[in-house]
Amino acid sequence: MANTAQAKKRARQSLVRRERNVALKSKLRTFVKNVVKAIEAGDKNLAGENYKIAVPVIDSGVSKGIIHKNKAARYKSRLNKQIIELS
Repeated sequence: MANTAQAKKRARQSLVRRERNVALKSKLRTFVKNVVKAIEAGDKNLAGENYKIAVPVIDSGVSKGIIHKNKAARYKSRLNKQIIELS
């Protein structure tokens, strides 16, 4: 347990930040999952629409430090490639 005032404050801050990070990461996963589901269903139009919605969410995750920029680029690249391959 934290003994000093600053340690107690840091513990409070870390709890708040953890809750925020968990929520943002869950949101990011949900939007990516929506694209994946549309791809698996074979619906190119829906997948494209969901992809356009997911890209800003992925990018905001990078700017907020939720995921690494290369991981975001990998997500976007792989999803886009799968959408293009749908016929």
